[in-house]
Amino acid sequence: MRVRIDLGYDGGGFHGWARQPGLRTVQGELERALDTVLRVEGSLLTVAGRTDTGVHARGQVAHLDVADAIADVVADAVVDARRGRGADGAGDVLLRRLNGVLDPDLRVRRIGVAPTGFDARFSAVWRRYAYRIADRAEAVDPLRRSHVLVTSQPLDEAAMAAASEALLGEHDFAAFCRKRAGATTIRTLLELGWERQPDGLLVGTVRADAFCHSMVRALVGCLMAVGEGRRDAAWAAGVLAGRQRDPAVSVVRAHGLTLEEVGYPADDELARQAERSRVVRTLG
Repeated sequence: MRVRIDLGYDGGGFHGWARQPGLRTVQGELERALDTVLRVEGSLLTVAGRTDTGVHARGQVAHLDVADAIADVVADAVVDARRGRGADGAGDVLLRRLNGVLDPDLRVRRIGVAPTGFDARFSAVWRRYAYRIADRAEAVDPLRRSHVLVTSQPLDEAAMAAASEALLGEHDFAAFCRKRAGATTIRTLLELGWERQPDGLLVGTVRADAFCHSMVRALVGCLMAVGEGRRDAAWAAGVLAGRQRDPAVSVVRAHGLTLEEVGYPADDELARQAERSRVVRTLG
């Protein structure tokens, strides 16, 4: 049986998502909590998108496959529909037990039996991140310093928006990614926009079918150079066309980045989407 887990975390205390020996990671902490609560060993999670050290998540999604021996127990604990229990049923008990084992900087928000064909990683159709920047004195809030990048350089969000337009669509984003052997850097960037909040905070929204390592932070670093006036709007398109890392592009700090949401298709499309996602893309 496959279980879907929706969670959030403050990335400041973690060495990223992926389990690493001797280091505190989101995957490691959550798998240990699942082992404890489910009284099993070797829980193994699959995640929608691995986050780097220091990156936060509000809408992360993972799945867990449980052995037949405990599937019925978990099914009862997660949904408990056969007993007709409501909001105070065993599903909520399981949620409370998990969060009782976990530290406060990691919270499970929902847990349920996944629909047929669901894969937290491959069934996803998009991931949405937000990057938050305080470039004005009135936007610098010491209470959110761990989640917002503070810069003394005022940013022109209109120039950043103009530069962003050329990056939308399907491209080879090798110029903004840390390459991995055998992995493609072709992605479809669905949304890249900048909005000035009433309190002066500048928020960038980045949504794509998938992201490669450091892609969002490199995109933000490139566009900040435009916003500061050090580069013109056409420069971002030139970097993209180069298809190799440009030393002039700074990868901004991780703490300003938050995974906000992961999008999935209707249940009857989950398996087909997972099949499509497994195909390594090339540009035609």
